[in-house]
Amino acid sequence: MRLVTYNIEWFAHLFDDADNLMLDGESSGRYGVDRYTQGRGIAHVLQRLDADAVMVVEAPNTGRNQSCRRALERFAAEAGLRTDTAVSGFATDTHQEIALLYDPTVLTVKVDPQVSKDTPRFDDSFHIDLDVDDRMDRVRFSKPPLELRVNTKEGMTLRLIGAHLKSKAPHGAENAKDVVRLSIANRRKQLAQAIWLHRRVADHTEAGEHVIVMGDLNDGPGLDEYERLFGKSSVEIVMGTELSDPHAQGLLKPREIVQPSTSRFYNAATKRYFGALLDYIMISHGLEAYAPRWRIWHPFEDAECYGDIPLREALLAASDHFPVSLDLGLT
Repeated sequence: MRLVTYNIEWFAHLFDDADNLMLDGESSGRYGVDRYTQGRGIAHVLQRLDADAVMVVEAPNTGRNQSCRRALERFAAEAGLRTDTAVSGFATDTHQEIALLYDPTVLTVKVDPQVSKDTPRFDDSFHIDLDVDDRMDRVRFSKPPLELRVNTKEGMTLRLIGAHLKSKAPHGAENAKDVVRLSIANRRKQLAQAIWLHRRVADHTEAGEHVIVMGDLNDGPGLDEYERLFGKSSVEIVMGTELSDPHAQGLLKPREIVQPSTSRFYNAATKRYFGALLDYIMISHGLEAYAPRWRIWHPFEDAECYGDIPLREALLAASDHFPVSLDLGLT
């Protein structure tokens, strides 16, 4: 079985207000990439991945007239994908939903949001003292995680959680002081979301269930200087002792010369590209018995992706993030 997480930058821009796919020469949400090129690139990548399920981060919008599920299924039909069925969870105000495209001949999928004594539903509010002032802060997800109950043909049940944690970027900062203030505030909120998500993971693992957390966590150990103020990254908090991901765990070890990355961004000030490890697939320890194999489909770090020129170009056109796949010995 192959599971994939893929942050597809501004996928919503490829659809009109009635969820009709627009593949033309007009600009997409990606700088310098038209809608035809991005759409064809996404289709090529998804065809090449040939996954049983894809967690789509920044999936098309759900709104008054739009439906994320309908848009994705129309895209899958146009691209000829076997992952032709989609589910999404709580709608967001950001035009960036979290959704799963899957092959219904392989998996049975049900949207199954949870609640427990210490952990509210992800569309609710979480109360936690973020700044140690003896006052509870109210935290909400701008993009509530997608909780799924998934059954394989063999009858195994998996708990899949698709996540897109808040970015730490200081959007709206007007000066250096604003950068520091917003960066610290955003990291506090992101860490609170990570604690909330981890508690849900702990609920499932304590119940003996198999859990997979997949998505864009917008963070990684040692990614920025503000992490030192709080002791841990949100990735470490989500992973805890219950989950494992070799890419995240590799960052906790003494630094290698080259670190893996799942995204590629352009810095206009330095006129250089830089990479970051933001996308993860974390599994509970019971799934380690099924020969898990992770792969980051990075066109400049994975030799096969680089050598396959159509795939390389498609990956670069499709998104500023690259897919992460997990192969498990399940059917």
